Amino acid sequence: MSEESRTPSPADRQKQDVDTRRTPSPADRQKQDVEERRTPSHADRQKQDVEARRTPSPADPLERNFADIAPPLTRDAALVESSKCLFCYDAPCTIACPTHIDVPAFIKKIASGNLRGSARVILDANPMGHSCARACPVEVLCEGACVLNARDEKPIAIALLQRHATDYVLEKKLRLFEPGKATGKKVAIVGAGPAGLSAAQDLRRWGHAVTMFESKPQPGGLNTYGIAEYKMKAPLALAEARTILDLGVELRCGVTIGRDVAFADLEKQFDAIFVAVGLGATRTLGIPGEDLPGVEEALAFIERLKTQPYSKTTVGRRVVVVGAGNTAIDAVTQAKRLGAERATIVYRRGERDVPAYRYEQELAKKDGCEFRFNESPVRILGNARGVTGIECVRTEAAAGRKGDVVAIAGSEHVIECDTVLKALGQTPRDEFARAAGVRLENGRMTSAKPNVFVGGDCANGGKEIVNAAAEGKAAARKIHVSLLGS
Repeated sequence: MSEESRTPSPADRQKQDVDTRRTPSPADRQKQDVEERRTPSHADRQKQDVEARRTPSPADPLERNFADIAPPLTRDAALVESSKCLFCYDAPCTIACPTHIDVPAFIKKIASGNLRGSARVILDANPMGHSCARACPVEVLCEGACVLNARDEKPIAIALLQRHATDYVLEKKLRLFEPGKATGKKVAIVGAGPAGLSAAQDLRRWGHAVTMFESKPQPGGLNTYGIAEYKMKAPLALAEARTILDLGVELRCGVTIGRDVAFADLEKQFDAIFVAVGLGATRTLGIPGEDLPGVEEALAFIERLKTQPYSKTTVGRRVVVVGAGNTAIDAVTQAKRLGAERATIVYRRGERDVPAYRYEQELAKKDGCEFRFNESPVRILGNARGVTGIECVRTEAAAGRKGDVVAIAGSEHVIECDTVLKALGQTPRDEFARAAGVRLENGRMTSAKPNVFVGGDCANGGKEIVNAAAEGKAAARKIHVSLLGS
């Protein structure tokens, strides 16, 4: 019997899976067609996050600059795209995804009109499926592994199809999962970012009580505060988090463990603890002038942009971003889109050493951002009123030391600017590690305590949303086994 037609036997899945997995009847399809093809009223559009989907008017240039870089598919476009899938056995796209979403299965459900079932396949494997559809580097993961690439054809637009399905359930406010029967076990999760939220979903579905502690005012982690606006907006990240919190998760925002609540108290009150605190502050340049007005962490700049109207987010006329990772690209591109006349990346190594994904670099270049390679800052110039420039020295590769560079004598020069954004990577949470009694090995957090588990950026050194989701789910499984032994 096929997956599409069988009736699931577990009682707790019967309610969802019967209408999630079955092939829609003609009546169902007719109802869905009417629902999806109708022109939404003004009230409907307000309820469906107008800001994320509308086409900004020419009179609203900032909104236009930060509109979705990859607009959603229409119903017809999704059907056409899904029909191109070869539905591979042992699909390379599924293997390439860190959460191993069954990509052919969810695409097949889109092709048959079963958007709810498609979203369930996605979100069962990856609770961050909404955000990953927008901000995941699919070019080097699922879409990069698509077999159509080997035929010199364009790969299936997996991310856009994933968004098509997950947007549908989010906009319709469909509830796909239910909490399991209470086990009497309590789990604390420190950090309400992608790893913590992913763990919370599975733990609640297994019936464990979950309390999340988050130092920020809102959940979502970097999804809410650190992803470029043209990729994903904060309201979407919060709506995604809400679908998990609605399973009965208790959330305590504005609480910093180690300051407001002792970690030892968590160990007394909970049966298990999952640490998903992310990384710490941005690394410093360690050069004179770093404390001048106009010098800021790139992540702090992005957070300002995401937590207030664009028109109230100040940006200099000439912006220099130090670093060349994906955060640096997000910062320089958004500075340009906010209205900076010049937005420049300064990187101490060569172009081939840039850690940012190639497609991210191309986006920045398309936006008119500049790249200055083999240049290393030695001093930030300015006064009490602000930055006036950044002095750099040209560099070259150090002989016999891969990745290292040395300064070229007499090559000092000044780049005029009024803003310097630092995107140098983040430091480990060493203070938290000491307070929690967990170890840091090469900057990565590990735990030898039987009831304390770690995951996400604090454990992997800083990767993608999908990696955090995978680690959150893995931690939830370990916690579940440790609590119930099965």
